[in-house]
Amino acid sequence: MRQAGLILAAICLFLLTGCVEYDLSLDFKTQHQGKIVQNITLSKQLTTINQRETEELLRSINNKVRQLHGQTKKISPQEIVITIPFNNGKDLVSKFSQFFTPKLATNDYDSLLLMNTDISLEESNFLLLQREKLKLLVDLTSLGVFSQEGNLIVSPETLLNLNFSLKTPFGAKNINKITNVEPEISQGKTLLWHLQPGKINEIEVVFWIPSVLGIGSLLIILLMIIGFYFKYRRLPWVAIND
Repeated sequence: MRQAGLILAAICLFLLTGCVEYDLSLDFKTQHQGKIVQNITLSKQLTTINQRETEELLRSINNKVRQLHGQTKKISPQEIVITIPFNNGKDLVSKFSQFFTPKLATNDYDSLLLMNTDISLEESNFLLLQREKLKLLVDLTSLGVFSQEGNLIVSPETLLNLNFSLKTPFGAKNINKITNVEPEISQGKTLLWHLQPGKINEIEVVFWIPSVLGIGSLLIILLMIIGFYFKYRRLPWVAIND
């Protein structure tokens, strides 16, 4: 453990550009369809020098993804893309928490990717649309490589470059608070945040998604009205003239 940590520290000091590129995104389609997408890229030098540790990390991630009914796609020896579907807000919170709250870190690389997260989603139904209020807290204060004496060898900024993005059908509105991280990019339906390693990052947004139940109910009512009209040649609320 200590030897692997020192190797990791040496590599990161040499690169000075980050050992792990981590892009995390939430993609909402409807109230019953969405996915968590993660793109993880390890530095080439890191995977070359510590190939066995890297393979163990990727195997551990793959096993966890399978338990959550997701898929892992290996783009290259250094890069993987993880996709975890969710069926509703409750399912999203459950799977997100399970993935980012592992029971035990088995090696230094597991520890490197550990993020203390807290996510909540408040939902309010307004017939055809559903209002979502997403709160995400990502505590990255534990990141870093320390010596046996507890001294910081490598700062968190050199270990991890982490981005979080949110894609919704109609775009999202960032809630401006002093404690919240401001999105760096707002492009159409997507917001992008660059999370700061070594700090507590808070994100709070509001967005709307189509309500499948509400739209389906409206279509049923319209079909009933149309059927009534073709049968009786009048609308249901129009009185019959004697």
